Amino acid sequence: MHRSSFIPLSFSLFAAWLSTSLFGMASPVNYTSTASISKGKHLVFIASDHEYRGEETLPALARILSKHHGFDCTVLFGLDENGEIQAGASNIPGLEALDSADGMVMFTRFQALPDEQMKHIDAYLKRGRPVMGLRTSTHAFKYGKKESAYTKYDFQSKAKDYERGFGHQVLGQTWVGHYGRNHRQSTRITIVDGKRTHPILRGVKDIHVQCGGYNAEPQDDWNILTMAQPLMSMEFDGKPDASKPPMASEWTREYAGGDGKKGRVFTSLYGASEDILNEGYRRMLVNATYWMLNLEDQIEGDASIDFVGKYQPNTFRGGGYARGIKPSAYNGFDSPIPANNNVVTRKKRTRKTAE
Repeated sequence: MHRSSFIPLSFSLFAAWLSTSLFGMASPVNYTSTASISKGKHLVFIASDHEYRGEETLPALARILSKHHGFDCTVLFGLDENGEIQAGASNIPGLEALDSADGMVMFTRFQALPDEQMKHIDAYLKRGRPVMGLRTSTHAFKYGKKESAYTKYDFQSKAKDYERGFGHQVLGQTWVGHYGRNHRQSTRITIVDGKRTHPILRGVKDIHVQCGGYNAEPQDDWNILTMAQPLMSMEFDGKPDASKPPMASEWTREYAGGDGKKGRVFTSLYGASEDILNEGYRRMLVNATYWMLNLEDQIEGDASIDFVGKYQPNTFRGGGYARGIKPSAYNGFDSPIPANNNVVTRKKRTRKTAE
């Protein structure tokens, strides 16, 4: 090979390697519990959905669980080529944290992760470890025609041993459809009769979320805890939509891992950035974390669920995420969530604040 052709090729390969390496080396956000309240459990939160601001919900939830409840938490985000958070991006560096995790909390949508990243989720599920899935995680993966060793996780999977993918096989349901109109119909969630003594519902009351409803198709193995009633307004005391009777909204089940292993699952069809402003809903997620880790005997119905740091969520919508934020902006417990309000705006409702 002539030197003149060798040098450009080598430089090109080096540049590609450097870009890939830097892209994949973005530091995860870690919240470490204090020794006095440590549960000795490590949770990994995975946030990359396009619409419902999971990149705001999950770090806020992780801070609560770490600061008030003693869990060590790692939060991972979908990132763009500059290492900045990009809602829905199919690039989530740091998934190797799952290799030693005790629990996984997922808020993703239509992911087609590189095999080098996806292999960690696959291995985690084969071990039959606990999973919490929020909202769009019923359709967490979408590979389409993309070649991958993990296409069976696609929400439309036709694999004989993994039909309808991750949503159906792990959470209990794949994407079905809306059951109420976002931004015009909020949702009141009520506890199923006979389930009030379930540990996940200890101290939970008055649940009202901003998301419109999702359809549910209950399966025989669901333990349905709550029912969702679409309302005719965005207010807590809104009139129920008479055309839409209550539908299942939160449930538990077990999924099949490898070698006959079973994993505990809590699924919620809600969880958007503004949903967790509601104390009843937020407490339910905190309690569900304990439950999935087999720590239900430690659930206290009056334990603190206060936000840690300023939480001022953006109203969810497609593409409506704050730009220019790197994960490091959420290091520590004091930085605001989101770290800035650099949102490409269209029409936006007045934001709500929790401090």
